[in-house]
Amino acid sequence: MSCLLRLFVPFCLSLGFAITFCFATTAAAEDCVECHKKETAAAVEQWQASSHASTVDCSDCHGSDHEAILKGDAPVDAKVCGRCHEDAYRQHISSKHGMGLHSGWGCTRNLVSRDPRECRFCHEEGSTQPKTNVQCARFLAQTSEMEALGCNRCHQVENSCASCHTNHITDLATVRSPGTCATCHMGPDHPQWEMWQTSRHGVLFEAMGETAGPTCQRCHMPNGSHDVSYGITMSPAMVQSSSERFATSREEMVAICMQCHARSFAERELKSGDVILAQSQKLIREAEAVIRDLADRNLLVPSLQNRPEHPLRGQDLVLDGQMLYEDISHIERLFFKMKKYALAKTVKGAFHQNPAYTHWYGNAELKMTLVDIKAEAARLQSRPAPVDEKSASKAGEGSLFRSIQEELQILKRKRDRGAIDAEEYSQSKQELLERVPEE
Repeated sequence: MSCLLRLFVPFCLSLGFAITFCFATTAAAEDCVECHKKETAAAVEQWQASSHASTVDCSDCHGSDHEAILKGDAPVDAKVCGRCHEDAYRQHISSKHGMGLHSGWGCTRNLVSRDPRECRFCHEEGSTQPKTNVQCARFLAQTSEMEALGCNRCHQVENSCASCHTNHITDLATVRSPGTCATCHMGPDHPQWEMWQTSRHGVLFEAMGETAGPTCQRCHMPNGSHDVSYGITMSPAMVQSSSERFATSREEMVAICMQCHARSFAERELKSGDVILAQSQKLIREAEAVIRDLADRNLLVPSLQNRPEHPLRGQDLVLDGQMLYEDISHIERLFFKMKKYALAKTVKGAFHQNPAYTHWYGNAELKMTLVDIKAEAARLQSRPAPVDEKSASKAGEGSLFRSIQEELQILKRKRDRGAIDAEEYSQSKQELLERVPEE
């Protein structure tokens, strides 16, 4: 009997502790619910209808510091979700979604209107070491309102599972809908939603369901994976992966396609997309060379010296992924639309099997914009170049001398930015100097 008592008493004590613990937790949950039924009724209804209602208390995700919650200092970020959803979290942070803020953010420490809470996106709590050194010039050039609504609502996908799952709904029908992806993957710079919706895949899905037409999730998140980089061979800037990574990713995508298509067909279609990418990038490089030559000749209006500094690069001519679409010349504006919009429509249209986007919205616009850029360059080159008054006063009004001086400056700028090597610079410089009259 004593043995039974020794077993029974601890059991009772532990049971009592469990009951007390559960009661305390339930009471805390009831406190939240009763108040939030008045303050945020929809959120309570969604939570009560979710699978979390029977297993997860409010404080498990939000914490118990109500003041911090009200201030926005206790965010329910991806790490909070990862405490339970370990596999999904690991897949997410290693994918392109796990780089959302890294590719679209910018350090706001020097901005007057900065929100100190933003630090947590790039720094661990209590650390001054950044998790990434990537900054986005376009983000830094915006107002705080535009940063919040026009940038971070999409790029916060890195730290916010709610970007796709919503805050309190756990019904997977939401995240299995292609419309969830459309929130961010649409518009002139990456219209994947529109491309898919009007492709044969999208039309079949609309008419007959996923058994006939694959969704975004079926191709890019197979079997419920949170690795949205699966099978993708390019960076967001459409730079191909290294050869080893490319081979692995391409085989992943071929396997996806083979659920419906023959291997030979899938490989041929994807290879065509690769070729179109190379052809399109060649047009971009041609346009860029035209604009950089104009900058060398100081013919951009406004000139680099007469416009607000670039947030990251000062007075440099920036035509890469950090290029702005404000405080630039007309020809740079044409190039921005060519590179940011038409290139994406051409290449992504090809990989999403959408002929209209690949050709008319994409390739045709690439080529016609290049025509516009060359025409604008010819117009600018026909205008008199700015005269270096100091050089002109030293050399009188000798037009030949001024012309050679200008060409030497242009030549130096080309060498400084790496457009020509030292040998070509030296040879061209010597040829120019030989044209200077002896007097």
